[in-house]
Amino acid sequence: MNLTKYHGLGNDYLVYDPNRETMPLTEARVRLICHRNYGVGSDGILYGPILNGNEIFLRIFNPDGSEAEKSGNGIRIFAKYLLDEGYVRSSFVLHTLGGDVDVQYLDPEGSHIKVMMGSVTFQSDEIPVAGPVREIVDEPATFASEDVRMTCLSIGNPHCVIPMQTLSMAKACQLGAVVESDPRFPNRINMQLLRVRDHSNIEIEIFERGAGYTLASGSSSCAAACAAHKLGLVDSEITVHMPGGQMQVSIQPDWRVYLTGTVEKVMIATLDEQFVRELTAMDDAAL
Repeated sequence: MNLTKYHGLGNDYLVYDPNRETMPLTEARVRLICHRNYGVGSDGILYGPILNGNEIFLRIFNPDGSEAEKSGNGIRIFAKYLLDEGYVRSSFVLHTLGGDVDVQYLDPEGSHIKVMMGSVTFQSDEIPVAGPVREIVDEPATFASEDVRMTCLSIGNPHCVIPMQTLSMAKACQLGAVVESDPRFPNRINMQLLRVRDHSNIEIEIFERGAGYTLASGSSSCAAACAAHKLGLVDSEITVHMPGGQMQVSIQPDWRVYLTGTVEKVMIATLDEQFVRELTAMDDAAL
């Protein structure tokens, strides 16, 4: 089995191409492949391209085996894979569970990519968040006995943004583990801790649903930027600073969001026969 590894600012994904590989991906197999000690190690697996005529579909799996609706880094990584492998030659539309996205290559190598991530909603029933239907903007909440203000939104996947004066990995892990599985979020949720530098720059620390702490995230960058913009803290063109690097987010008046960032290819991993046999011995029921 061959997998291709890429990263976007330290957020790494493996591409599993079903046109070239035959083993079904089960939850257990995804968990083992993504494991950083017993497997290849990654923040998820990109399953595709799934081809239907001229249409290209992508499935995104978290390291815990669950399926994600959308990933800004994952989409850019997958777009570079498609260009590298000759599936596409120019800009295209990619279909995901979280909606269709427009992909634009900004250089011939496909290392610098701009994605129209879709439209943002703050409506609780569309995120979803339990309780009466409302916009979740600067709403008081308590997690692990800590009182915070949260702004929640969906950009095809759910996010909870919490402004703070100081950010740290330890705080993101401690609070994120509680927020992700809080009962008010029926589908679980991604969490970002946010600090605003000025009207054009924000910092975030990220705890992703199904993945845990990550160095960078495209959809999290969009979510945090949109939350800060909704709160009147930033303008519509924002640079998002993360431990893994920077991405640019552009918010349109109708809340359509564009994300721009870089991607790097790491390697083609050929799994050892013994490891593949171990995978084969696992449950053969496809996800």
